[in-house]
Amino acid sequence: MIPLAEMAVQVLTCAGGREKTALSRQHAAAWQAERANGDTPDIGQAAPPMQPSRPDKPDLLSPRDVPHRKPGSEAGRIALLHAVAHIELNAVDLHWDIIARFCHVKMPIGFYDDWVKAADEESKHFNLMADCLEELGSHYGALPAHAGMWRAAEDTAEDFMGRLAVVPMVLEARGLDVTPGMIKIFKQAKAASAVAALETIYAEEVAHVAYGSKWFHFLCGRHEMDPKDAFHDLVQRYFHGALKPPFNEEKRADAGIPPDFYWPLAVS
Repeated sequence: MIPLAEMAVQVLTCAGGREKTALSRQHAAAWQAERANGDTPDIGQAAPPMQPSRPDKPDLLSPRDVPHRKPGSEAGRIALLHAVAHIELNAVDLHWDIIARFCHVKMPIGFYDDWVKAADEESKHFNLMADCLEELGSHYGALPAHAGMWRAAEDTAEDFMGRLAVVPMVLEARGLDVTPGMIKIFKQAKAASAVAALETIYAEEVAHVAYGSKWFHFLCGRHEMDPKDAFHDLVQRYFHGALKPPFNEEKRADAGIPPDFYWPLAVS
C-alpha cells in the first residue's frame, strides 16, 4: 500500500466528482483494512496542490453571483441539493488535504483514522446527493456553484490549528445548524430519497465536527494553550465574518463544542 499522504494527493489531483469519490473510498478501504489487521501503515510525506482538481462543471462564481432560488419549487430543491453536493465534494478534498498538508506534524495514528473515515463518509455523502439530483433529472455540474468554498483551506494552509478551528469547528458545525431545516423542506415535498440522504449526512457530520474539536484540544494541550482563547483568536484571524445564529446547541455539544466557544463570535 502506498503511503497515506500519497493517497491523499491522488484524491486531490483527481478531477471528476464520481471519480474522485470512488478513489477516495478505495483508498479509505485500503487504509481501514490495514488498520483492522492491527498494522500501522506509513503516513509518508507529500506536497499537496494548493487547489484540488475540479471537473469542468459546475461554473464557480463569487458567492454574491450564485443565483438564489426558493426551495418551495422543484427547481429550488434541485438547487439546494446541488449546493450540498458541492459542499460535500469540497469536504472530501478538505479532509484528504489536512492529512497531506500537515503530515510533517507528528500526530497519533488515531488522527489519521478519524480523517480517513471522515473523507470516506463525505465521499458517500457526495454520491448520495448526486444520486438525488439524477433522480430529479439533473446532475452535479448542471448549476453554478460557490467559488469561496476552498478559501478556508488556502487561508490556513500553514496553520494546522487554524485549519481545525475553521473547517470542522466553524464550517462543518454550521452544517449541523442548517441541515434540520433542509430535511424539513424535503419532508414537506415528500422527497423520500433526499430526506434519507440528508438524515444520513446529519447523523455522520456530528462525528466530523467532533474530530475537529478532539484534535484541536489535543494540539492546545501539546502547546499549553487555552482552547477557548485559541479558538476565538484563530476564528477571528481566518474566518471572514461573524458566526450566525441560530445554533444547534445540542448537536454542537455532542461534537464537543460548548456555547462559550461560538456565542462570543456571533452576530449581535
